[in-house]
Amino acid sequence: MSIRVAIDTNILLSGIIWPRWPYAILQHALAGEVVLVLPEIVILEARRQIERNFPDAQEQFDRFLALVEFEVTPIPTAKAVEAAAGIVRQTEDIPVALSVIAAEVDYFVTYDRDFTDDHASTARVRAAIPGICLPPVFLRDVMGWTSEQLEAIRHRTWAELSSSE
Repeated sequence: MSIRVAIDTNILLSGIIWPRWPYAILQHALAGEVVLVLPEIVILEARRQIERNFPDAQEQFDRFLALVEFEVTPIPTAKAVEAAAGIVRQTEDIPVALSVIAAEVDYFVTYDRDFTDDHASTARVRAAIPGICLPPVFLRDVMGWTSEQLEAIRHRTWAELSSSE
């Protein structure tokens, strides 16, 4: 059985822009080592952020989406979003949360503390989505990376990545 992994906008963007932990997760998806699940809202928000803030990354973003196999989970209805009020601290995160819940993934990887914090305000979403974790935790606990491997790419640059290939 394949591991199904949803990622948040911050992971998709970071993985395209910097060759660090989120990039490694995207590489595992490209290699077919995990089944990538992308909420439609994550794709749209990442595209919007790239167009607005990182236009030089547009080609790399489009190339990644063309090369990787992934499942798309649709944007929830406005009625569903309204009914889920309070599931996460920020209202803007509700569509992502509902998309990930509907996809029934094994893991949800994000840097968003509204999902990852062990706090009463995140209890509902953490109960509804198993396996919420930060990128290095996912790489270590699920993909079997060592501390040394994680540390080696913590601050890696594109130049360092190019010279190691």
